[in-house]
Amino acid sequence: MTGVSTPTSTTEIQRRVRIVLCCAQVVSSLGNGSTLALGSILAVELSGDEALAGTATTALGLGAALAAVPLARLAAARGRRVALGAGLLLAIAGTFAMVGAVLASSYALLAVGSLLVGVATAVNLQARFAVTDLAEPQHRGRDLSLVVWAITVGAVLGPNTGRPGAALANVLGLPTHAGAFVISAAGMVVGGTVILLFLRPDPLLVRRRLDDAPPMAKGAHTWAAGARIVAAHPVALAAVVGLVGAHATMVGVMSMTPLHIAHHMHDAGSPDTLEIIGMTISLHIAGMYALSPVMGVLTDRFGAYTVTAGGLVGTLAAALLAGFGSAHLPVVTAALVLLGLGWSAASVAGATMLTSALPPTQRVEAQGFGDALVSLVGALSAALAGIVMGRVDYLGVGIAYGAVTVGAFLVLLALGRRTASRSAVTAS
Repeated sequence: MTGVSTPTSTTEIQRRVRIVLCCAQVVSSLGNGSTLALGSILAVELSGDEALAGTATTALGLGAALAAVPLARLAAARGRRVALGAGLLLAIAGTFAMVGAVLASSYALLAVGSLLVGVATAVNLQARFAVTDLAEPQHRGRDLSLVVWAITVGAVLGPNTGRPGAALANVLGLPTHAGAFVISAAGMVVGGTVILLFLRPDPLLVRRRLDDAPPMAKGAHTWAAGARIVAAHPVALAAVVGLVGAHATMVGVMSMTPLHIAHHMHDAGSPDTLEIIGMTISLHIAGMYALSPVMGVLTDRFGAYTVTAGGLVGTLAAALLAGFGSAHLPVVTAALVLLGLGWSAASVAGATMLTSALPPTQRVEAQGFGDALVSLVGALSAALAGIVMGRVDYLGVGIAYGAVTVGAFLVLLALGRRTASRSAVTAS
């Protein structure tokens, strides 16, 4: 495009890719934070059924799951720029659907909007893989973590757009909750524009040229094809298990926290419910993203497997702390921060392990499958958390998802031993 400089060497392209993706992530991540903070409350208000509290978060996860493989396929065919840009266009439509849901008091429209906003999650996940296309092997964890870290600003501000959103809604003549989603839409528009204008040359297309990769085969980039690749590589499978376990626990506990706080604040007669929820979710999201570069450095230094396992231990401790400390909001807040840190370690290390375990010709396919599975499990986790919350309260949520984390850790441990045994046999 005229006026957009084009770097020539691989090092220069990679530097540009890091900058562009980080800038886009900063502003495009506002939507998820707003939906996470307001979704469960709006779902109950619009449906009149507390058992449906987790459905907005469920739809958010389903949107990401449904979009992951198609976006990976589009990336393989047309490049990361087109795939990421197309995903954000759908997410922008979702934010306007959320505004419409508030205007029309429509639970159905809320679900549709959450589904489309969830595509932004798939974009954020694919962006972290996009930065590894041209990264040097010894710096994959670092580069991936920088793009994850860039989400911090938008993701932390997102849950706190309630008050400025209300002021904007007042100016625009909209209902109070609608303003936060208008702000989200604006952020996604800016992020999409940055990607479409400046992610040139495309890192994945450059990677394919460097590897002299063949054209995309017929039937490639499907759930089944990605699953076969992951299942054939124990290290890749271990990576996906770590990603899925940490994400399931994080989403399950986090999605019910706003509702738990709302109940607690109502019982205490406090008028500052939205502010407390926004602050708690913001601190949780800060835990998820703010220390991502540290997780990247630890991954490059100590190994992805070790850091992934440590992340699962962190999410287990957080789930139990949140459940058993549910009567004390400071304890719940601390647990949510720890939950974010555990997720961050497992997410950065797991994604790095998945990428490093596979040859370039299989990475995009496996990445798409991994993202889809993680998002699908997250969606189911939010739905089940709502059922658990309705029957045994927040303590039950903490215990249930603590058990999920233990299961993932044991499978990860078994796969690690299997890989070590296979390496020992090969060496002998």
